[in-house]
Amino acid sequence: MQKFVIYIVLFIFGISYGQNYSTSSFTNPFAQNQFVPNISLIGDFSYVNRNIKDSTYKSLGISGFVHEIFHSHSGHEHAPINAERGFNFNYGELAITSTVDPYFDLVGIFHLTEHDFAIEELYFTTRSLPYNLQLKGGKFLSSIGRINQQHQHYWDFVDIPLVYKVLFGDEGLNEKGVQLTWIAPTSFYLLLGIEVLQGENELSFGYEVVEENGNTIFDKASKPNLYTAIVKSSYDIGNLTLLGGLSYLTGKARFNHLDDEEEPHAFGGDSNIYGIDLTVKYFLDAYRYISVQGEYFYRDLDGKVYKNSNFSNLNKKQGGFYIQTVYRFSQRWRTGFRYDLLNKNEINGQNKPDDLDRYSFMIEFTPSEFSRIRFQYNYDRSKFLEDERKKINEFIVEFNLVIGAHGAHAF
Repeated sequence: MQKFVIYIVLFIFGISYGQNYSTSSFTNPFAQNQFVPNISLIGDFSYVNRNIKDSTYKSLGISGFVHEIFHSHSGHEHAPINAERGFNFNYGELAITSTVDPYFDLVGIFHLTEHDFAIEELYFTTRSLPYNLQLKGGKFLSSIGRINQQHQHYWDFVDIPLVYKVLFGDEGLNEKGVQLTWIAPTSFYLLLGIEVLQGENELSFGYEVVEENGNTIFDKASKPNLYTAIVKSSYDIGNLTLLGGLSYLTGKARFNHLDDEEEPHAFGGDSNIYGIDLTVKYFLDAYRYISVQGEYFYRDLDGKVYKNSNFSNLNKKQGGFYIQTVYRFSQRWRTGFRYDLLNKNEINGQNKPDDLDRYSFMIEFTPSEFSRIRFQYNYDRSKFLEDERKKINEFIVEFNLVIGAHGAHAF
């Protein structure tokens, strides 16, 4: 009888222990439920009305910076969001994130359109390096500037600022490489970082060989090709928060436009970019705040241009900025104004149009933290059709919805 009782007790204990073992990450770090990642899906949709036809809009360029705001690369057309008048499905974003083990986190961001499924970001970060160090590696948005590492659904306005568009493209600087950051042991937030990146960006860098009829025009640059340095700091004064940063980028540049029908050409040289950003946010209470944010980038592009079988020197000194203010006047409502200006456009010592500007006004309603409805108006004077400046009036209504486990964004 005693043995029977002992067996029953051991059996019950075994069941209890087995249940705890399967549900406790401490007793069983390899339990299946510990390996289910956070998954979220974001959908972005819009209605657009503008005062020019789609065919004209697709042919526009930004003088001295971008030949066409729609461009092709490797047979794939890159189109900005809100590309057409009427209804647009801008993108879907699938995010899968999880802790791998005590040493690494893994993040995957996948970009979905009607015709493509692409890896936007897929990178790891370390969790426990000594001396406040963190290593990131894979494919990711660079930490330069203020908004480059933010995804579109987190921006305060529907579209990317002009200076980002002309220097890095509609998706910002997104590269393969590694990043090392260090948080200094100071009384205020101070982060220093360096990045070693492949340098494939089509608008400011590039390393591919340029050939014509089997002849090498510009040699292939060494890889990795792009190096960045960043400094970020933040300081709180009561309800006021100041966040600033400095960025420096350097690398080789290779632009191959020999397939252009109107003016075939190619460029090979060096590219250096300097950036500064500042954000000031004042909290009125738990929900309401006023923020002012701005960034400035300056690019020095120096090398040779190949055109009509001849080489000539080319130097571009170009820059621009945006400044915006956003007022969150209730828990669910925000409004804001942004001013974009490309104010430096010097090519071989000659000034090209340097008053390329855009004015944007937005108001948005967020029914919950998982949905947003935004209205935005743009008055855009930055774009040209050949030598004719176009004045564009643009009205956009955006719907952004998210389902699943989507983590909080950084400040």
